[in-house]
Amino acid sequence: MTQAELRVMVVDDEAPARARLRDLLGDVRGEHPNRIVGFAANGEEALRLVDAEPVDVVLADIRMPGMDGVALAERLHARGDAPVVIFTTAYEEYAVQAFDLAVADYLVKPVRAARLGEALDKARKLLQRATVAPELKPLSVTERGRILLVPVESVLYLRAEQKYVTARSVEREFLLDDSLVHLDEAYPDRFVRIHRNCLVARDAVAGVKREASDGEGRWLIVLKGFDEELPISRRQWPQVKEALGL
Repeated sequence: MTQAELRVMVVDDEAPARARLRDLLGDVRGEHPNRIVGFAANGEEALRLVDAEPVDVVLADIRMPGMDGVALAERLHARGDAPVVIFTTAYEEYAVQAFDLAVADYLVKPVRAARLGEALDKARKLLQRATVAPELKPLSVTERGRILLVPVESVLYLRAEQKYVTARSVEREFLLDDSLVHLDEAYPDRFVRIHRNCLVARDAVAGVKREASDGEGRWLIVLKGFDEELPISRRQWPQVKEALGL
């Protein structure tokens, strides 16, 4: 399987060092696909470029005038969409700081192609891990003196009934001592509200259909592998269409 190119920025105050990393990145490109998206001479320039251009990996020297590599890594680490940082430096005493900043790797100059390739592999793995959807907190159900943890991924819909909420999976129903409002807020990307008393899992929806009746009729949610069909309120219909891309 072909690997996607890593978008790499080189940050170093010395032009020869930038040129060497450019050449090394070219040397390892066949085995470690990458594309240079920019060069910067200090941290301030790097931040401006990161704001203007998507960057996956920053190869950063540490000792630079103005904002140095450590300060740059701190600023990038605080961002929600932070690129992975790899330090490239002639000084080994910053290794502990690199560890504290969760830097992917620490390359001592002169950088070798093999070590650069290893560092890019580490960066790729970190980026892949960051794109994996976080595990959803399971629902807690008290039942006959036991506490059951029900995976949210198994729930087809949540429906409010009197003072309880029913969580329906393919196999069975669970009674939750929780409010539909709280569950909607807790799992905003998992469920879509189809009625004031019902949330449906987005990936459980097979489609919608119009119910035949006198007058205008109403729309129903059709679930995957499940016979029950759920009514969509007229008020929620515009939001449901948008949420499901109908």
